[in-house]
Amino acid sequence: MEQTVDRRLAAIMAADVVGYSRLIESNEERTLDALKQHRQDFFDPTIARFHGRIFKVMGDGFLVVFNSVLHAARCAVEIQRGMPARNAGIPEDRQIKFRIGINLGDFVVDGDDLNGEGVNLASRLEGLARPGEIACSAIVREQIGNKLGLDFRDKGEHRVKNIERPVRVYVVDLAQVPFSGEAPAATAAAPPSHPDKPSIAVLPFTNMSSDPDQEFFADGITEDIITDLSKVSRLFVLGRNTVFTYKGKAVVLRQVAKELGVAYLLEGSVRKAQQRVRINAQLIDGSTGGHLWAERYDGDLQDIFALQDEITHKIVEALKVELLPAESRALKATPTRNVEAYTAYLRGRECFNRHLMRHYRLARAMFAKAVELDPDYADAYAGIADCDSLSRLLGQRHVSIDSILANSAKAIELDANLAQAHASHGLGLWLSGENAKAETQFRQALALDPNLYEANYFFGRYCRARGHHQQAADLLERASEVKPDDFNSLFSLAGICQLLADPDKAAGVMRRAIDRAEQELRLHPENARAAALAAGKYAGMGETGRARELLDMALTAEPDDLYNLYNVGCAFALLGETDRALDALERARPMIGSYITLDWVRTDPDLVALRPLARFQALLMSLEPV
Repeated sequence: MEQTVDRRLAAIMAADVVGYSRLIESNEERTLDALKQHRQDFFDPTIARFHGRIFKVMGDGFLVVFNSVLHAARCAVEIQRGMPARNAGIPEDRQIKFRIGINLGDFVVDGDDLNGEGVNLASRLEGLARPGEIACSAIVREQIGNKLGLDFRDKGEHRVKNIERPVRVYVVDLAQVPFSGEAPAATAAAPPSHPDKPSIAVLPFTNMSSDPDQEFFADGITEDIITDLSKVSRLFVLGRNTVFTYKGKAVVLRQVAKELGVAYLLEGSVRKAQQRVRINAQLIDGSTGGHLWAERYDGDLQDIFALQDEITHKIVEALKVELLPAESRALKATPTRNVEAYTAYLRGRECFNRHLMRHYRLARAMFAKAVELDPDYADAYAGIADCDSLSRLLGQRHVSIDSILANSAKAIELDANLAQAHASHGLGLWLSGENAKAETQFRQALALDPNLYEANYFFGRYCRARGHHQQAADLLERASEVKPDDFNSLFSLAGICQLLADPDKAAGVMRRAIDRAEQELRLHPENARAAALAAGKYAGMGETGRARELLDMALTAEPDDLYNLYNVGCAFALLGETDRALDALERARPMIGSYITLDWVRTDPDLVALRPLARFQALLMSLEPV
């Protein structure tokens, strides 16, 4: 007997969470908790009020069935208008936002799944919607007519996957007309939302120079365009650390836009040959993958700042964003007019981002050269101060604190709005023991740029050293979010979670930290810091084989790095090799008391097995704070 197919006609709403992969990568536990709360308090009850049924949940997406197009549309409007209020006070890059697509069509019930062209089209429409938007098919637009007092924007015909004919797409214009549809009893209409800021991610520009050593220059151009766009208050711009996770990868642009939760992408390439430079740049509509504009800029290397300024203004014009007078002045300002100083600074920044002792020395030399070429280069003074601070923290006691404070203060004098300068000065003040002043500078840096990794990371380390564990956890968690490839912040955070008596969270953070460290080691097998930190966590989890491999790597690559020796000591302690642990800690003695404070050592969960030993107690007694 032929099996009967359960085929139905209904309004189908497809919704997904914008940037779900990015949110999960940033902080899986918090994202899942936030999404659960939104569903429990708002999303699911709203669907129920409009007589909808959630038929399928796919992690970041939902398929919902309604018996009426009007119910589906009214529900979608309630959700999109209600989410901005629920996201109020949450940093932009942590917010849960939805894309929604609505179609009227038939579907087939297949167990716990829905199939059919009606479902496929609803999902494709959702993919064409921008964050906070509702996209619908022509038949939905016709069925709604003027019944709900909504305006629609015609986005034209689109060809979509697995649908033979072109599809005409309409977007509900939530900003134009108040929602006048009949709300269900006992439900007040949500306040109207405002369109989100245009959002953009600048993907790492490709180095097209014949010399692969010019990679730093392409990276520098990318970072400076991000910095310039970030000065425009009416744009939301993803930070450097997030977009650089895509560096060197072949990407599908529409997929990247969806993962990052942005409406637009900028991609490009840089070719530098002697004193000439060519920049190709393309602005991409994230919903379609199509080009909004594409330009080629050729010029003398001396014109590099003018080329960057022209690209920034082209983007602002294309997105129809109005610049405030102060923003226009800020975009015209350049950190230096000296191209040689700029090039030296970019080389220094490339070295500094590796965060190893030998790289700090190279970075400092480059920053010093930049200052020599341009004595008014604020960023370079801050760079010198950072290199000296980190060198001193890692045991180089000959580095002058007075010099650190002088260079960071000079950076602030030259540019009082440079967040990096305030973070650098805060670090120097911490080293000098002026804790109250240091905290003021860290807070000033975060006020100027909440997404500055150094401000979050060093303030977090400061709070850990001062015993403010919950504040330290919040700051280090934020540092790990704004720099998605960073393992240092997560390893520190894992230990703090243990101190806060939260073993479940500590285990989750630890696994994320290890994953990032392993990724770093795949790219840079010589990174002793990643190897030493990961070795300790593997040892703590009982994975002794991998722990020993990484310890060998760390001691071979950087046998004299004091910070690594401390982490090597922790790993040996967790492996039960107390003599080797104490050997490493005693060698790390010159650093203990600064970056690793005495309180840190006394309370470090990794060193529990050493605390009863006379040799460990003697080590503590021999130490003095900086």
